[in-house]
Amino acid sequence: MRLLLFGPPGVGKGTQAELLSEELGVPHISTGDMLRAAAKEGTELGRRAKAIMDEGKLVPDDVMIGIVRDVLASARAARGFVLDGFPRTLTQAKALARIFEELNIRDVRVVDIRADDEEIIHRLSSRLVCPRDGAIFNTETDGLAAGEMCPRCGTPLIQRDDDREATVRERLRVYHGTTEPVIHYYRVSGVVLSVDGTGSIDVVHREIKLLLQDSLPA
Repeated sequence: MRLLLFGPPGVGKGTQAELLSEELGVPHISTGDMLRAAAKEGTELGRRAKAIMDEGKLVPDDVMIGIVRDVLASARAARGFVLDGFPRTLTQAKALARIFEELNIRDVRVVDIRADDEEIIHRLSSRLVCPRDGAIFNTETDGLAAGEMCPRCGTPLIQRDDDREATVRERLRVYHGTTEPVIHYYRVSGVVLSVDGTGSIDVVHREIKLLLQDSLPA
């Protein structure tokens, strides 16, 4: 199984990628993981990426595309993969198509997890994080507020800067402007499976599995 996962920030894409990876027995490959692994391995591309990231800059397309190619060509991805966070732009999508052709990677499916902006804003702006262990809580369902103690370890809970409403709106603006055209690019090929991402983790996961099962050749 070869999957590309898309969805706006906060829709639960990473969680679903991990679940699918475990169930399908294929690696969950995220952009961040690829960059960290390449930097740790000390490859030429990895060294370039690390130098750029150390300066706080975005890794350019040519470096990112090279790293993705190396990962997809490795034994790790031989039996399939769940690719999360790439491609983010049309330029990257077209480069990925060339990589798929070169490596003879076929039958790729695109899962688009959808939720409207107000749902995403509400979901993220209600999120609190424990800075000590990364545990996530919700102001509504857990009855907690920023500054109150984490129920697990007693550390004061915080709201991350990128979960504040103004920041979330900007992240969504960027997503709509740069990543949604990529989904339309794949939709032309008829490989996009759209899923309602407003349900619980279990409900969304079950829907994805059903869509994937229905999309397989008879």
